[in-house]
Amino acid sequence: AVVSLSNNNTNPNRLGLLSSLAWRDLIYDRKVALCIVFSLVSVIAPLLLLFGLKNGIVTQLHNQLLNDPRNLEIRMLGNGNYPQSWFNDIARKEEVRFVIPLTRSLNTQADIVIDGQHFIDNAEVIPTAENDPLLEGVAIPQNADTLVLSANAAQKLQANVGDSVRLFISRKLNGVNERAKRTFTVGAIISDSKFSRVAAFVSLDVLVAMEDYRDGYQAPFFGVTEGTEAKPRTQFAKARLYAKNLDAIAPLDDWFRQQHIDVMTQKSQIDSVKAISYVLNVIFSVIAWVSLLGCIASLIGAFLANIDRKRKDMAVLRLLGFRQFAVSLYIVLQALLLTSVAFILALGLYGIGSALFTTLLGTHLPEQAFVCQLTFWDLLIAMCSALLVALVVASIGALRAVSIEPAESLREI
Repeated sequence: AVVSLSNNNTNPNRLGLLSSLAWRDLIYDRKVALCIVFSLVSVIAPLLLLFGLKNGIVTQLHNQLLNDPRNLEIRMLGNGNYPQSWFNDIARKEEVRFVIPLTRSLNTQADIVIDGQHFIDNAEVIPTAENDPLLEGVAIPQNADTLVLSANAAQKLQANVGDSVRLFISRKLNGVNERAKRTFTVGAIISDSKFSRVAAFVSLDVLVAMEDYRDGYQAPFFGVTEGTEAKPRTQFAKARLYAKNLDAIAPLDDWFRQQHIDVMTQKSQIDSVKAISYVLNVIFSVIAWVSLLGCIASLIGAFLANIDRKRKDMAVLRLLGFRQFAVSLYIVLQALLLTSVAFILALGLYGIGSALFTTLLGTHLPEQAFVCQLTFWDLLIAMCSALLVALVVASIGALRAVSIEPAESLREI
């Protein structure tokens, strides 16, 4: 040992010797080592569960609400007459994610039929186009003969992708009740999480043809050529509009009010969620920092007391040829070994606690929500953080250890 560690350079063999000595010393003095390990476990395990809950149920529910496209919708109340240029101006606003013209409310309903046993009366018919937030991840209708059904509508119709459905609309013209129909192919089905009502999403041309038909005009799209030819559409009653993000809702809401247009948004609900999220983040941060500071203080006290208790052993190491760097590295290695063992035990306790949370609380949450979850990268960051804290604390103890002189061991003889 005298020859191997007589200089400050540490090759792999010398590092292996230091690691072996550090580990054997911990095994020999296992009662004190276990006390330090358990004190670390008592801090690391609750922190893992705490952040597991934060990343699990809290973050999941928070993201579900904030990322739900329905919460980004700005619904115009009432009908008006807005030219195409008005829609173009709105589409150019940086706060707007998606906008498409919409016909009058009474003209956005139709009957959808597969057969005599599977049909829907007065289903919503909603215009859609590229970049529609509700249809993200599914095929947008590429032509006027394709539609997208909501999951609720598909369930009632017992329809699947690729099936044919008929869309019926009615009107009363010159005292005569008339009915027109058109066959569509189901191009996709969107989940209840995106749209829970009974609806069919179609291209805007279909909705315009429906309104022309009900206004008494010709509707070649539905095979109706009787009556006055409809004029090219230049105005629409309202817009179907979605904000780019949550922060864009307030400016758009203010803009519509300045235009004296009544709209309805989820602004108040979103503000409440943001406030709750802020409070929860503060609570988690305070608990985490208090626990971390307590852990650091406990480690500093434990390591300093352990060094004072082993001053004679440290002096013997110095007498055997260990330089100050080697003694410091010896202390750091012990701290890293103790922290690694503690983290592995804490990880096991986290797994047990996470399973209990999932079992006891999971049944009371939506199917998509998870209770307690940390990803591999979360655990890796947690372990690196724990080792970093141990390294800093051990470095403080090492500064105290390097002041130990070899002569102290001789005075004890």
